[in-house]
Amino acid sequence: MTIIERIFFLIKERGLSQNAFGKAAGIAPSTISDWKTKGHTPSADKIMDICRVLEVTPEALLTGKGIDEADITESKVDYKGKQLLLEYEGLNEDAQKRLLTYAKKLGELTKLEDL
Repeated sequence: MTIIERIFFLIKERGLSQNAFGKAAGIAPSTISDWKTKGHTPSADKIMDICRVLEVTPEALLTGKGIDEADITESKVDYKGKQLLLEYEGLNEDAQKRLLTYAKKLGELTKLEDL
C-alpha cells in the first residue's frame, strides 16, 4: 500500500468520515481530495497530525508495518494467495513492478474475454 492508501484505509477502519478526519488533523478537505484524486502525498509537517488522529506511529504510516499486514489478513487471502504474496515479497523492486503490470494486463485481458 502507498501512504495515501494507508491513510484512507485507516480513516475507514477508525470509522471516521474524511471531513471529521480533516477537522481533527487540521487539514483542508481540498487537500484530502487532492491526495485521493491527484495522488499527492501529505506534506512532512502534517504527518504527525495524521498519525495522532489515526492513532498510528509515523513508522507504521510510512512503512506499512502493522497496517499492510492487517489489510492482508482482513482480505482473507487463501493458501494460493499467500504463496503468491511470498513470491512477490522475494522479488526486487523492479521485478515487483513488472509483476504488478503483468497482473493488471492479465485482468484486463480476462475482462475482454468475458465480453
